[in-house]
Amino acid sequence: MITRIVQLEFQEDRIEEFLRFFDTINTQVNSFPGCFGMKLYQDIDRPTVILTYSHWENQGALNAYRDSETFGTIWPKIKSWFSAKPQAWSVNAYFDGFQTN
Repeated sequence: MITRIVQLEFQEDRIEEFLRFFDTINTQVNSFPGCFGMKLYQDIDRPTVILTYSHWENQGALNAYRDSETFGTIWPKIKSWFSAKPQAWSVNAYFDGFQTN
């Protein structure tokens, strides 16, 4: 399993629009084959900074999503709302101290 972290920074006048849009598409991403779940974080001090945190079966599953019609619909819509170039990392957990209940 891999974790994908993506940092998106939005224009101030687009952040609310993005959050409303996200509410309409989050289940499409979260239920995509090979995705084990996703979270969306908003920075407390800089609310225009958004982070997505998702778990994927493997790099192939992530690539399938990135090549999908779903991604092909979402990304072009939000791309013009960015105020900075997105950053992304695919990582493996070295230590996981979170409790699972």
